[in-house]
Amino acid sequence: MSKQVAKQRQEASVQEALSKSEQFFSTYKNLLLYGALGIIVLFGLGFAWQKLYREPKKEEAMGQMFQAEQAFSNDRFEIALYGDGNILGFTQIADEYGALAGKAIHFYIGVCYLQLGDFQSAIDALTKYSGKDFIIKARAYCCIGDAYVGLNDLKKAEEFYLKAARYHDNPLAAIYLQKAAIINEEVGASDRAISLYQEIKEKYPQTPQAIEADKYIARLKVSE
Repeated sequence: MSKQVAKQRQEASVQEALSKSEQFFSTYKNLLLYGALGIIVLFGLGFAWQKLYREPKKEEAMGQMFQAEQAFSNDRFEIALYGDGNILGFTQIADEYGALAGKAIHFYIGVCYLQLGDFQSAIDALTKYSGKDFIIKARAYCCIGDAYVGLNDLKKAEEFYLKAARYHDNPLAAIYLQKAAIINEEVGASDRAISLYQEIKEKYPQTPQAIEADKYIARLKVSE
């Protein structure tokens, strides 16, 4: 086969392919056009929703959160939780704004319930906290432990104090271990309590809890 014939065949194949492409576009041009326009419209609607609704709504939620947090910081837990007619409380903010209020709202709600003595509601709220802040997460575990103490379920309380103490390398771990040790003292598990005080001394020797640990260990050994 001569080069000329091969070239002619190649040109014919290209021409045929172009012809088919033109025919396809001619047949489906309206569909393709509407599809492209649909994508543009959807993108525009998504952008508008983000800029005109979601972002302003999130800023609004943060403004409401700030006022509730102020009440929380001043130990006005009932107002922080339920509002007072002038500001929205955390429960109202959660209902109205949902996820836009941020994940910490469940922590705030739980602590408010805990401070008001509604221990089961505190547990329910605190277990919903799913934020990535390991300090708050550990604190949430501790507060769940406190709530179980309020419900007189000391076994569950110890479980959550230990979860709090061993959740990452958080700076309040010695406090949580001390709470677990005290629980064991309460139920008469002296050996377990001593072991936890020893753990505080070994892992967190510079903390006030470590300084106090020897006193508690000595007291427990005397009482054995």
